[in-house]
Amino acid sequence: MSNWRCTGLRWPDGEPVLGWARGGGSGERRTSVLAYGKELGFRAEGERHCVGARGHVCPVRAVVPVRSAGARCPECARLDRAHSVAADTLADDPRTYRVYLAWFGPGMVKVGITGEARGAARLREQGAVVFSWLGRGPLMAARRTEELLRSALGVPDRIPYARKRAVRGELPGAAERAAEIEGLYRSAEALEGAGWPEALERLPFEAVDHAGVFGLGAAGAAARVVTGLMDGGVVAGRLVAAAGPDLHLETAGEGIVVLDTRLVTGWDLAGADARAGLSVPVVALGGGGVQDGLF
Repeated sequence: MSNWRCTGLRWPDGEPVLGWARGGGSGERRTSVLAYGKELGFRAEGERHCVGARGHVCPVRAVVPVRSAGARCPECARLDRAHSVAADTLADDPRTYRVYLAWFGPGMVKVGITGEARGAARLREQGAVVFSWLGRGPLMAARRTEELLRSALGVPDRIPYARKRAVRGELPGAAERAAEIEGLYRSAEALEGAGWPEALERLPFEAVDHAGVFGLGAAGAAARVVTGLMDGGVVAGRLVAAAGPDLHLETAGEGIVVLDTRLVTGWDLAGADARAGLSVPVVALGGGGVQDGLF
């Protein structure tokens, strides 16, 4: 795996897939489909460099902080943000969008939007344990609906990953999970006529549960989380679950540890013994230490 750089964890078809690039991100690319029970091991080498923006290599190959989830220098981060849907700079986007309600744990439900063509991939990338579509329509109508739920119902549009991780080991049953998100759906449904955009088509309630897809039912509770890599640092273990950008690894000596794969991007990686355990900094789950991003 030498000289390969991880480009992040994706969920294109309901299973976790790691992306890889060689040559600073502009050269050869490949993917690795991950399977629960599979042993993984890699070692970070050198320094962590900016991953660039919108598929382009960082022009100065800037060194970035090891604990940053973004892995971008300030200029590349600005360029990437400027072209994102979240930045509200794409008002004339002709594509159809969907509004969703996503549940991450008791009392943790958010509203968001995603491109209809992406299906539920965005929900898996955020680590949503349960979700339901709420409506579909043009971008601005989806945005107005999102804002309506925030203002009328107090539903946030982002939840920090640290909070999501903290509850994954003790989730309530599927029926209780579905009931909480259905309650919010019915409250949102009652808002029609009170600011609901006419251009947004309401979609029927259907709770989609990802606990099995993530492997959370079979995995034990994680106790610790990696806060960053370092030159020569090794991460190794057996994959027992995955959710959003996180891998849950059963490791030698530390039990089940969460690795946020956003911390891996930007590093040159080499293979390591999958049973070598960890030689990177970790903290107790919920102890912080990662500069989190949105959602």
